[in-house]
Amino acid sequence: MSYDHDGTAAKRSEQAIPVAPTSEIRTHFPALERRSRNHTVAYFDGPGGTQVPRGVVEAITDYLYFHNANTHWDYPSSVETDAAIAYARAALADFLGALPSEIAFGANMTTLTFHLSRALGRQLDPGDEIVVTELDHHANVAPWQALARERGVMLRTVKMRPEAGQLDWNDLRQQLTPRTKLLAIGAASNALGTITDVRGACEMAHAVGALVFVDAVHYAPHELVDVRHMGCDFLACSPYKFYGPHTGVLWGREDLLQSLDFPKLLPAPEAAPERAETGTQNHEGMIGAAAAVDFLASLADAQHNTRRERLQATFDALHTRGTALVTRLWQGLSSIEKVRLYGPPPRMPRTPTVAFTVQGRPSVEVVRCLADKGIFASHGDFYATTVVERLGQSGEGLVRAGCACYTTADEVERLIEGVGEIACGS
Repeated sequence: MSYDHDGTAAKRSEQAIPVAPTSEIRTHFPALERRSRNHTVAYFDGPGGTQVPRGVVEAITDYLYFHNANTHWDYPSSVETDAAIAYARAALADFLGALPSEIAFGANMTTLTFHLSRALGRQLDPGDEIVVTELDHHANVAPWQALARERGVMLRTVKMRPEAGQLDWNDLRQQLTPRTKLLAIGAASNALGTITDVRGACEMAHAVGALVFVDAVHYAPHELVDVRHMGCDFLACSPYKFYGPHTGVLWGREDLLQSLDFPKLLPAPEAAPERAETGTQNHEGMIGAAAAVDFLASLADAQHNTRRERLQATFDALHTRGTALVTRLWQGLSSIEKVRLYGPPPRMPRTPTVAFTVQGRPSVEVVRCLADKGIFASHGDFYATTVVERLGQSGEGLVRAGCACYTTADEVERLIEGVGEIACGS
C-alpha cells in the first residue's frame, strides 16, 4: 500500500474491509465528545489505557445494579454471577485462543505476575536461572528479581539493540542455558511498539527445557493473540488496554495451572482456573472485560460465525488501518527538524505506537503543549525503565503516542502539526 502525505491511505483502506468504519466505531465512545481548550480531544494515550465504549460501561452497570452477589450460592443473583463469570472466561478464552478453564482474573497484570512468580518460585532451587529482557516493562522484570532475592535464583538479562529498539537475538541464545527454568519476555514493547517474535523465542526456550511467560499487555490490543501458535506456557494481558475496565487476565496451560502450588486459602477452590485466583474477584471488571471482547467482535461483518472468527476479522482490519496511521505518523514526525524517533520503522513488525523526543524540550513540556491543543499523549518511561535508560533518555523520558481503533487520519495530522509547532518554538 502507498501512503499519501495527507493521510488518505488510512481512509481508503476502510473501503474494502468488511468491518465497521472508524466513523461508526467512534460513535461508541462518549469520551470522544470531550473538548479541551476549545479543541475536540484526540486521544493518543491508548498504550497507557484506552477509552471505553458505552456498551462496556452498560454491562458493568447492569451487573452492579441487578446481579451483584458473591459466588457459588444457591439463590438467583449468585447463580447469575456464576454464569456471568463463566461467560467472561469463555470470552477471554476466545480472545486468546485458549480454553475457559485456562483463564484467571486478577487486579492487574503486575499483581498476577507476582502471584505466578511466587507459585513458580516454590519449585525452584538456588542456582536455577530465569531469563528476562531489557526491552520489557518492569512488571515482567521485578517479580523475577524478587525470586532472585528470595530463592537464590540467578537472573540473566537479554540485551536490547538501542539503535533498532529490538532484542539482541544472539544474546538471547547465549543467555538460555540448561539451567534456565523460565524465559519472561514481552510480545511487544509498550514504550517503542516493537513486536518480538515470541514463537521463535518459545522454541529456543523450550529447547533447553524452560517454560515461557509472555507479557502481552501492549500486544493484545493490536494483534489477535493465539497462545497455541505462540507456544508459550503463560501469558498475561490487561483489558483496560483494549477498551475494557481496569483488571488483569492470566492465561496458563491448564495442566500447569492445576499443578502449581499457588499461594491460596485452604478452603478456596482447588480446580483451575479458580485456584490461581485469590479472594473475591472484581466481578464487574470480569463482566466488563468480556464486554470489551464482545465489542471488538461486534465490529466485524456478520458473515463470520464464531466470536473468534469475528475477532480475527476485526483485528485484521484494525491492523491495516493502524499500519496506515503509524506510517503517516512516522513519516510526518521524521520530517520535523529537532524530532528524534525511537524504535523500529513501520516496515518492521510493530504496533501503531510511536516514541519520540523534541530537542531542547523535556517530554513533559511537549505533552503539556500538546494538551493545550487538545491532543492527549503520555510522557516518561512507562515503567519500561531499562529501555529508556538504554536510549539515554532516563532524565526526561520519551513522548509516546499510540493509535487506537478510534484514531483518525485527521487526528494524526493534528499531532504532526502540533509537534512541528512545538519544535519550531524550541
